[in-house]
Amino acid sequence: MTPEEKSLLERTYRLSEENHKILVSMRRSARLANILRILYWVVIIGISVGAYFAVQPYLTLMLSYIHTLTGSLGAANSPAQSLGNYLNKFPLQ
Repeated sequence: MTPEEKSLLERTYRLSEENHKILVSMRRSARLANILRILYWVVIIGISVGAYFAVQPYLTLMLSYIHTLTGSLGAANSPAQSLGNYLNKFPLQ
């Protein structure tokens, strides 16, 4: 092997070692990014579910109030309808 070939081989070896270090670093960064992305979505979904369970009793209470209110309004409309039906039986002439 000539000295020229030997220096070229050593240079190629150093470049491949540097390339290997860069690739290992890129792989590590990609894994860390994937782990952080998964952790991010787990936190977002966890906070959403926790918020739902924290607000659920208040939502249930509001829905019961709404059902009570609509039932009261329906009962209030009932006498007016019966009065209208009664008046329709005796038309004014």
